[in-house]
Amino acid sequence: MCAVVAFAGCSSDDSPDPDTTITVDTMRNALLKPADVGPTWKSPTESAAPNQLVSICGGDTAPASIPGSPQLVSAPLSDEGTEGVQSLTQHALVYEDAVSAATALASLRTIADACPPSISQPAKSGEREEPAYKETASTSPLEEGSWLGFVTVRNKQYDAAHPATADVAVVALARSNVVLVDQYAIYRLGKSGASANPQFSSDWPKLVGTTVNRISPS
Repeated sequence: MCAVVAFAGCSSDDSPDPDTTITVDTMRNALLKPADVGPTWKSPTESAAPNQLVSICGGDTAPASIPGSPQLVSAPLSDEGTEGVQSLTQHALVYEDAVSAATALASLRTIADACPPSISQPAKSGEREEPAYKETASTSPLEEGSWLGFVTVRNKQYDAAHPATADVAVVALARSNVVLVDQYAIYRLGKSGASANPQFSSDWPKLVGTTVNRISPS
């Protein structure tokens, strides 16, 4: 499967004050559209429940609830091929003030810090059929320009009878009154014992960097 092919956007010559309030319209315009990422990317017809984010820890853990009462802007994207699937789930949580955003980020970080470093899941049958797998997770601080937060990176290895891998990066960054939550995931069939995509570790930072570099508070 092809890696992400295009990352448009660049920083402004000015350096906006990170404490300036960021509007909902600013975040809506900053989130990536299919054409920003690549020609095979699309907006899916179905999306997650409006009061949920993404699962930070993976495995059977539920999606994180949205902390507080922000205005929510979402833009899910996907790229489905014969050898696998890529997806980018984007959520912008726009709060009334910076204190609320910082509190929300701390809440999400608490979830990430509690993620087990490794889990093994048995095979599932029924509507959500899935082979057995082992998944590892690690969380580290992340800084992107004037945005601060963390990233949780997960790798999933399926059993040898169903060779496939999945890599996931969940990023949560805060600046001023906004928390940006992005999940980039790539699932590849027929691969085992390695990361799903050699470019994974560079692709997710490019996606996040493109979004935050577009934001100039009004």
